Amino acid sequence: MDGALLMSAPHRFVPDLPEPAAPARTRATWTSHVFNTGFAFRRIHDLVRWLPLPFARGLSHVGTGVAHRLMSGTTGALAHNFRGAFPELDDAAIDALTLRTYRSYADDVAAFFRAVPLTPAESYALFDDVEANGRVFLDVLAGGKGVLLVTGHFGNWEIGGALMRALGLPMTIVAMREASEQINDLRVECRQRFGADTIEVRQSMDTALQIRRRLADNRVVAMLMDRHVDRDRVAVTFFGRRAYFLRTPPLLAYMTGAPLLPCSVVRLPSGRFRVRPGTPIVVSRDLDRETAVRQAAQCFADQLEALIRETPHAWYQFYPYWASQDAVDEA
Repeated sequence: MDGALLMSAPHRFVPDLPEPAAPARTRATWTSHVFNTGFAFRRIHDLVRWLPLPFARGLSHVGTGVAHRLMSGTTGALAHNFRGAFPELDDAAIDALTLRTYRSYADDVAAFFRAVPLTPAESYALFDDVEANGRVFLDVLAGGKGVLLVTGHFGNWEIGGALMRALGLPMTIVAMREASEQINDLRVECRQRFGADTIEVRQSMDTALQIRRRLADNRVVAMLMDRHVDRDRVAVTFFGRRAYFLRTPPLLAYMTGAPLLPCSVVRLPSGRFRVRPGTPIVVSRDLDRETAVRQAAQCFADQLEALIRETPHAWYQFYPYWASQDAVDEA
């Protein structure tokens, strides 16, 4: 779920979308390995759903240990990312953190798959402090302009759909199409089971209008914001370094008046999830557009950085994140 490429005029949305990419094309940020194939993803889904939980966890523990050692490219990318964010950590600490990240991600994927067939009442039981968090979402939606729920590749963002189902809140997910058709179909199917619809960017020239209509209907529109897509980018300072986040969410907030609501979902040792809505970001119309967009993006980057510092093993960037940022500066 990476984002859209949108440009706008002062009083209307003017999409500036390239032709849809070939579905089989692998993006530069995609880490290619056996687990990113449709066959493997579907088999993992089936195993997680049907194996007894203790057995599935034991298998996952062994499998992630093997992956940590054998998938040297992915492990190296994780280590490089953590060194850039936490230069004070030594090699042993970095290695331990990469292994913990593999295992955390596997646990989150398993929890997501197991949550899909649950009833709303069963979904409710997955989360801590549901009533308090529900009030936050309702308070933001009370403005009647919808809300842009923004997050990063951090924690179990997909299982947030189970919370929206439990709260009875309509949600739309804006997502890049997956490189694998099978993985893409499975993700869309899971979101539909949660009651969420999907807008696939670059599949239609009216993407911006679709998002605008969802906001006008006072829906929750969820987007990942911590990766840019081509020219759809805004510079921020992230862990003391230049990085590029997606420009579309704060631009949409500026154009529509819908607030940005940072949010994270992190698994607790108990196996339940803590949903933490951040500080809502209202993009000022008193500033010129580009300044307002940059300030809003930086506010989100600051909140995301604080979350990663608190729970670094839930930061799921399995490709050389900093190198991709440097490549933009060098282009």
